[in-house]
Amino acid sequence: MKKTDTVIIGAGPVGLFAVHQLGIKGLKSIVIDNLDKAGGQCIELYPDKPIYDIPAVPECTGEELTKKLLEQIKPFNTEFFLNERVEEVKQDKENWIVKTNNKNEFLAPNIIIAGGVGSFEPRKLSVKEAEKFEGKSLFYAVRNKEQFKNKNISIFGGGDSALDWALELSKFSKINLIHRREEFRGAPHTLSEIKKLEKDGKISIKTPCQLDSIEGDTNIESITLKFDDGKTEKIKTDIVLSFFGLIMKLGPIAEWGLNMNKKTIEVNSENFQTNKKGIFAAGDICTYPGKLKLILSGFHEVALASVECFKRARPNEKYRFEFTTSSKNIQERLGKK
Repeated sequence: MKKTDTVIIGAGPVGLFAVHQLGIKGLKSIVIDNLDKAGGQCIELYPDKPIYDIPAVPECTGEELTKKLLEQIKPFNTEFFLNERVEEVKQDKENWIVKTNNKNEFLAPNIIIAGGVGSFEPRKLSVKEAEKFEGKSLFYAVRNKEQFKNKNISIFGGGDSALDWALELSKFSKINLIHRREEFRGAPHTLSEIKKLEKDGKISIKTPCQLDSIEGDTNIESITLKFDDGKTEKIKTDIVLSFFGLIMKLGPIAEWGLNMNKKTIEVNSENFQTNKKGIFAAGDICTYPGKLKLILSGFHEVALASVECFKRARPNEKYRFEFTTSSKNIQERLGKK
């Protein structure tokens, strides 16, 4: 069992800033997230979309913000447990035991839940045999464009993700863009580009239809589409990309005995502690009178929560507020001379 001062659940912007606020106070933390990389909603939902309400940053993308936050916490050498979900939380005197689905166990006096709106899971294809191709020739996200070069790719979806990747991957692969409706929901300018590429024969649009079956042994070899008029079409396919959105679930958090309000966790606004001492919540997952679902609000919440975390982790030490501009202790922790 690994011991630490604080277990942070969620590696989005608020969880990452929690690492910083704990770190400058001399506290150790570990971060657990069920996604395969840090960034949370910023990376999964809008990595390339501009954000305009981060203080002193007129404009940045979700990906840029995540990179800056990761850079900011580098001095603390925090351990991340990605692709991992917290399954159980159990009290042990003044500490909490946290167990994950990967059989990892942690002991800490503090837990900060910074899980956004819960855990993200892709909305998966329901056709028979789909599961056996996952991660080999069926994907719900693009992590590395290189693996999709010079392939026959069938992309399912009608939103921005489907259109953006159809546009991007058409630069070096043959694309079938498949949607269950005639109309797409993506950005008009992107759709305009898609239509041009369709005329040039680089993208083939198939609507209105749905996936009927997947054929292949270890990898996908073809798919069969069923159109609204009852006709079917078999298409040679190497790769299937499905962008039917993400399902957001609270998961096991809902079973931890925390006071809930419409799928959010109730906290006090003094230190953002829940009804369980030592368990805090911050970011979109928490609620209190006047709550605003802004990234900057989450930053404020973990800044205050970290003070109480210090008091619980160091009960024999007096907490002393220090400015980063003048504190030698903080500057040493940040690796500044």
